[in-house]
Amino acid sequence: MEQKRSLRNLSKKTVFNFVMDTRKTPELYLVKAFTETEAGGNAAGVMLYADALTPQQKQQVAASLGLSETAFVSASEIGDVKVEFFTPNRQIPHCGHATVAAFSLLLQKGLVQEPSAVKESIEGTRQINLVQGKVYLAQLPPKYKSLSETTVTTTEVAASLNLPSMHNFLAEPVIASTGISFLLVQLQHADKIQALQPNQESIARLSEKLNVVGYYIFTTASPEADATTRMFAPSYGIPEESATGMAAGPLACHLHDHLGFTKTKYLFHQGYLMQPPSPSQLEVQLQTDTAGRITGLKAGGAAVIVQQLPLAV
Repeated sequence: MEQKRSLRNLSKKTVFNFVMDTRKTPELYLVKAFTETEAGGNAAGVMLYADALTPQQKQQVAASLGLSETAFVSASEIGDVKVEFFTPNRQIPHCGHATVAAFSLLLQKGLVQEPSAVKESIEGTRQINLVQGKVYLAQLPPKYKSLSETTVTTTEVAASLNLPSMHNFLAEPVIASTGISFLLVQLQHADKIQALQPNQESIARLSEKLNVVGYYIFTTASPEADATTRMFAPSYGIPEESATGMAAGPLACHLHDHLGFTKTKYLFHQGYLMQPPSPSQLEVQLQTDTAGRITGLKAGGAAVIVQQLPLAV
């Protein structure tokens, strides 16, 4: 996604016009998640006091912002807050980086407090851990499906990434979910991932066929992190995303369950290989039982509030 162009223009435009019928006027912010500096991370829109907006209005705001996700925060009867997530073209049940962005903003405004909070979403409640200014989102134990269990072939996946048709993947791509499904595709080296020129139309078509958000491409040949990644989700209006918390969780589980990693704490780099780069650091912590089976996990990191954006009320 052309985030640099979008971010330069956001502060100069009015995003949306609406009439509020509650005491609280909505506030819209630009927040970068999975970074401690404005130079990196994944930008999200966060709207506070969004109670009176209709789903159509929220979708219009998200489309106007043009960011990969926008979070809308309102009052909740079963949690501390209700948070809804919209990409430029649809609502989604969860979003890692927008959750980190939203709760970092709430934390800095004193609307939630460490050590934890409960997020209501369209699929129920999730525990949010707030630790030393960082935000961690609880995810579900992993579920997997191998590509061979679907009607999509490795040849089709390779072609969608503009790899040679007979490309030999290090391991068969796998569909993994800790609440949202992604296709995890391992390549050997970071330079191979950086050189990818994906066919966005093909990725969108195969993602719809596989019922996944998109492709999470990774290599474990990374000296400074457990994996270096790129994320493509064109069917959700996201050609490339610089940080994807809901994909980092499944990847950590995949490394633990299938690729021989025995650790329970992971650091992933994403956005480093984008053009232009937007370096992001994603942390994942696994909970395991005495047999080493994953019983739960949380993913998160830091965030930076960039600015409040104008709204016409």
